Amino acid sequence: MNPAIFRRGLTVATALLTLAVGLGGPPAAAADGPGSAPYLPRPTGPSAVGTTSLHLTDDSRPDPWASGVNARELMVSLWYPTASPNGRRAQYMTPTESELLLEEGGITSVPLDVLSTTRTNAFADARPAGHTRSLPLVVLSPGFTKPRTTLTTLAEDLASHGYVVAAIDHTYESVATTFPDGRVATCTACEVPHDEAFWNRLVTSRAADVSFVLDELTESHTEWDGSRLIDRSRIAMAGHSVGGASAVTSMLADPRVRAGIDIDGTTQVPIPDSGLSRPFLFLGREAQYSPGSGDGAVATWERDWQRLTGWKRWLVVAGAEHASFTDIGLLAEQLGIDIGAELAAARASEIVRRYSRTFLDLHLRNRPQPLLDKPSMRYPRVHFCTPETSTCV
Repeated sequence: MNPAIFRRGLTVATALLTLAVGLGGPPAAAADGPGSAPYLPRPTGPSAVGTTSLHLTDDSRPDPWASGVNARELMVSLWYPTASPNGRRAQYMTPTESELLLEEGGITSVPLDVLSTTRTNAFADARPAGHTRSLPLVVLSPGFTKPRTTLTTLAEDLASHGYVVAAIDHTYESVATTFPDGRVATCTACEVPHDEAFWNRLVTSRAADVSFVLDELTESHTEWDGSRLIDRSRIAMAGHSVGGASAVTSMLADPRVRAGIDIDGTTQVPIPDSGLSRPFLFLGREAQYSPGSGDGAVATWERDWQRLTGWKRWLVVAGAEHASFTDIGLLAEQLGIDIGAELAAARASEIVRRYSRTFLDLHLRNRPQPLLDKPSMRYPRVHFCTPETSTCV
């Protein structure tokens, strides 16, 4: 697996940001005009959104990346519907996390805390709303080196439509994970040679993280009061880049994960010959994941496609880049950054949110979704692929 696939999004965006600032180019106008803070688009659902964070410790296994650390610590962000918005919008990330994320891309000419000023739509620590065991749960996993917050737009939107969403920071795989006591874990895994064994270890570790988080959110001793709302029979996982690849591994390891979405991620651990019968969606760049192209990335999707024996779709988005599928594309565009995508970031975000929610509504709520049956005139950039004939329409 090529690590450039997973690191490209922020690196391209931040390098171009340096260029734009150095030339004195004005940023794109945000909601309140030039100079205002970056912002996330409003969720499309009827519910206000609350959010909180959990610090979880798995004493049953050592950390896979930190030598001598005998327990796996994780930070998890939760988003959920609330009937009690408190007026306090959640912080997108801390100034330190913003600094380390920008420094990874070589940014020194902008305020390093700029990402920490991003305006979100979720209310911090608002009371969860819903009936007992009524809300489906979706686990989100970010790309390698990326914080969980880069999937906030998708998380907020799903929560506004009545989902509980849990995004995991896979410790020592992100540029920065901040714990409640002020410790900041950086990317120890970045220092490991990125050979085949590394990527196998990475997705296997992420599957263990996902199963542990599911245990913590669905068992009786859970730390979060809102856990009573989760319907334990309706759980799915989605991820971007290696987080998307980890959806396959997690489904193979944990039968509680009923459906999965791989968003622009080259799969790693093959599906066994016995197959995987639970619903699965591939959603990626047209340039990278069109079947029959012979590219090493698409070859892994073709391999696994043959072993997906249940409901499945392979969708590609024309004009999108790797960063288009996350908040990075949105924030870069607002700062006047051209990440190389032909597709506007807001439109790409709309596509990711709409098709992800449609898939989840179909398979976790049994609601018919014609959007997933054929191409839509409303979304002409989204093409349905048939790997057997190497065609996309």
